[in-house]
Amino acid sequence: MKLELIGHDEKYAVEQSLLTLFPDERPVYGPVTDADESAARITMGEDAGSVCVTTELRCGGKTCTDCCRCPLEGTDYEKEGQRRHALGLSFFRAARQVLGTSPAWGSLTGVRPSKVAVSLLREGKSPAAVLAELEDTYFVTPRRARLALEAAETGLRVQRELKPNDISLYVGIPFCPTRCAYCSFVAQSVEKSFALVEPYLAALFDEIGQAGATIRSLGLSVKSFYMGGGTPTTLSAEQMDRLLTRLEQSFDLSSLAESTIEAGRPDTIDPEKLSVLRAHGVTRVSVNPQTMEDHVLAAIGRRHSADDIRRAMREVMDAGFPHVNMDLIAGLPADTPAGFRRSLDEVIAMGADNITVHTLSLKKGSRLTLEGSRIPSADEVAQMLDYADPALRKHGFEPYYLYRQKYMSGSFENVGWTKPGGEGLYNIYIMEELHSILSLGAGGSTKMVGGGLIRRAFNAKYPKEYIDLAGKRAANLAAFADFYQKEGDTP
Repeated sequence: MKLELIGHDEKYAVEQSLLTLFPDERPVYGPVTDADESAARITMGEDAGSVCVTTELRCGGKTCTDCCRCPLEGTDYEKEGQRRHALGLSFFRAARQVLGTSPAWGSLTGVRPSKVAVSLLREGKSPAAVLAELEDTYFVTPRRARLALEAAETGLRVQRELKPNDISLYVGIPFCPTRCAYCSFVAQSVEKSFALVEPYLAALFDEIGQAGATIRSLGLSVKSFYMGGGTPTTLSAEQMDRLLTRLEQSFDLSSLAESTIEAGRPDTIDPEKLSVLRAHGVTRVSVNPQTMEDHVLAAIGRRHSADDIRRAMREVMDAGFPHVNMDLIAGLPADTPAGFRRSLDEVIAMGADNITVHTLSLKKGSRLTLEGSRIPSADEVAQMLDYADPALRKHGFEPYYLYRQKYMSGSFENVGWTKPGGEGLYNIYIMEELHSILSLGAGGSTKMVGGGLIRRAFNAKYPKEYIDLAGKRAANLAAFADFYQKEGDTP
């Protein structure tokens, strides 16, 4: 789509709206002419304490115009957000007229759709008023507005329980038995890179030691621990034991509220590894089948069956972990609404107290995208999600966090569901940006939160680079320490 921006250069905000509303279009910038069949001219101006955005949109033989005026109030940062809000709303309303339809999340395009609900609740608005504003101003459907409100309420409740010096700790294990077709994470197949595992652990142990010393010197307290990947249980029982022992020796974990390990693939789970996790006080494991349909497992490149998942879950439940999470993905290749319903019903019956329902995101680096695989339509994905919400509520689950990603089927959402008292705190902390997350390991993304600021530091992505770049690891820890020393011990 040809895009002409007048009076501003808010390309990112426009592209986010374009991606959500016209997923098959790509932006091309320049003056709009009568010959352009798909185009938008977006004009921004300011006067008397307000911003006015006019969108003239042409697509599919239809032309519509919308003007949105919003007040400009508060700090420069707040005014910047108000300008982008006016821009997004104007583009959305024009597109809604052209398309004759509206996406489930209305004009909201960000990763955190609960962000608006959080702001409204902090202003003192009632839950009913929040729902009304989400539906009437942002055009969010009633069911999605309810999800946003529930996630916002949970985030605010959890935030009240935090102390100023609390942080979370993440450790990444970038290895998997095989690479799933939908995956774009930095994860290497162990069968191709087995020789890297021990050198990787040696580098990780070194970073853990330095990080532990840094955290102690800053007087910070680790509130939650999460080990992800990749698939952490790709490690042997002996390797996992050494890794968890090193963490316990390097960090004071006496204030830990939860300890989570992704045991995502059933072909990496056995009683010996589970025994190691229990011995180290792990409180939550995540078993991620993604589907219980054998032909869908084959389509996404999993080398195990649904029976392997059933066996692994029996072993996990027998091990007695306080909390167990299972993941499903709506929209996988070869799946159908009926197949997804069967998968969800069986997962509910397995006894996990956390179930995360993801929507397939077609990432650029995944095999699905590269091979152009056929996936369920947005309407089929909608049917899957429309079944999941009432089914989970019927069995005592409540939504507690949600987020969105680029290139999601139907521009829907990922939702974490829990039975009462089983919330995964780390998920809330990171999605609601409630405190700092110190990330160790390849691909680690450290997020520093405090004093109204958010800063990030990134480790090298690939295992070999991570092993070789000790200086990069040290620089990231120095940046973390510098952030806290500048902001004070309690940012």
